[in-house]
Amino acid sequence: MTATLDMIRTHPRGVDGAEAETLAACIDACLDCIQSCTSCADACLNEEMVADLRTCICTNLDCADVCGTAAAITSRRTAGDASVLRAVLEACRAACAACATECEKHADMHEHCRVCAESCRRCEAACAALLSSLG
Repeated sequence: MTATLDMIRTHPRGVDGAEAETLAACIDACLDCIQSCTSCADACLNEEMVADLRTCICTNLDCADVCGTAAAITSRRTAGDASVLRAVLEACRAACAACATECEKHADMHEHCRVCAESCRRCEAACAALLSSLG
C-alpha cells in the first residue's frame, strides 16, 4: 500500500476499494511524471544539441506543472467541484500525451527522453482511468 492510498483511505471523506486505488494510482502517476519531466528537461539542457531540444524542454516543463496541479487537486477530498477535477484531468492527459509524443521523437538518441515518454504515457493512462471512473 502506498502513502497516497493510505491517506485516501484514512481521510474522513475517503473512499475504499477500486475507486481509492484508481485515485491513488492517478496521483502517484502525476507525481512520478513531475519528477520525470523535470529531470528530462534538466538533462536536455545538458545535451550538446540543446538548441534542438527547446520544444522538448518547454513541453517537459509544461507537463510537470500541469501534473503538479492535477496531483494537488485530485488529492483534495473536501468540497471539490467535479467539473474542475474533470477539466484538470483532461488537461493533464493532454499535456502528458503532448510531452510523450515530443520525447518519443528523441528517445532513440536520449535515454532520458525515452524514460520520460514512458512516464508520461503511464500518467496519461492513469488520468484516463480516473476520468472514466468519475462517469
